[in-house]
Amino acid sequence: MGEEKEGPESGRRERLKDHVVFIGNKPFMNYVTGVVMQFTTQNANEVVVKARGRFASRAIDVVEVARKRFLEGQIDLAPNGIEIGSEEFQNKEGKNIRVSFIEIKLVKK
Repeated sequence: MGEEKEGPESGRRERLKDHVVFIGNKPFMNYVTGVVMQFTTQNANEVVVKARGRFASRAIDVVEVARKRFLEGQIDLAPNGIEIGSEEFQNKEGKNIRVSFIEIKLVKK
């Protein structure tokens, strides 16, 4: 995310307490593996996939691959599980920037 401040979304960060996977520049399958691992080895009942800006479409792809290829029939989207919007913050030059975000909640069946 070139134009944004470095933060939790600059790469995938998984927090064990709330089971969140942030989408960024790392290889695609790292994120799919992160989601699958949260459900299998961490025994999470809910995992949230978050992305901002140009990574929103990648978040959707990660969720679909996890749901349909790796955990088929085991996980699904949470009811009202997709949130979209925009955030405003200051970039490195001090300019206010608006960037879109998406949060996708997955739950065990």
